[in-house]
Amino acid sequence: MDNKILEIFIPGPAGRLEAKYYKSKKNTSPIALVLQPHPQYGGTMNNKVVVDTFNTFIANEFSVCRVNFRGVGKSDGEFDNGQGELADAAAALDWLERENFDNSQCWVSGFSFGSLIAMQLLMRRPEINRFIAISPQPNVYDFSFLSPCPTSGLVAYGKKDELVPVEYITELDKRLSAQRGIKVEFNAISEANHFFSNTSDALVRHLDKYIKKETALY
Repeated sequence: MDNKILEIFIPGPAGRLEAKYYKSKKNTSPIALVLQPHPQYGGTMNNKVVVDTFNTFIANEFSVCRVNFRGVGKSDGEFDNGQGELADAAAALDWLERENFDNSQCWVSGFSFGSLIAMQLLMRRPEINRFIAISPQPNVYDFSFLSPCPTSGLVAYGKKDELVPVEYITELDKRLSAQRGIKVEFNAISEANHFFSNTSDALVRHLDKYIKKETALY
């Protein structure tokens, strides 16, 4: 990675948002936004799963941004129960698109609470054409807004997720696989818990394989 990862500030609805940004050397590179887990449980953009996802996008020649929601790290504002965080994600995507107006693909990804925000953003932004949701929590958050889910994507979760009973993931899988014209892949990572504590390498392999497969189409 000879291009440097830049520390930047993005103008957001509640003030500035602290972010890390990597610009691909490749013209018309795809872009990706990576969203953090829950701020009130210690989640930041420097969470290991977020950083691993960010680096996997870099390895696949994406221009990629990860961002601290309002009130986290050096970002202004305070936690807003998801509404404000969705507005923050939208502002970060606006910034990323302005910097890469010639992008070939637009991806959004999130971990845990971040996967909820990523999916909500997906419903509002037709230019997003792939998503990666890592450890979503359909037992905590209502994902019924994904009807229909507008694009194909990947859901990666741990088989030993201690926060999400597997039947909730199965139910989400059933609902999304019934939709025509899109394909949402559900990858269960054996031995992994919610945070992929000792299984981050396996997660990265799954992400890398999916990203390579879906970018080869463009």
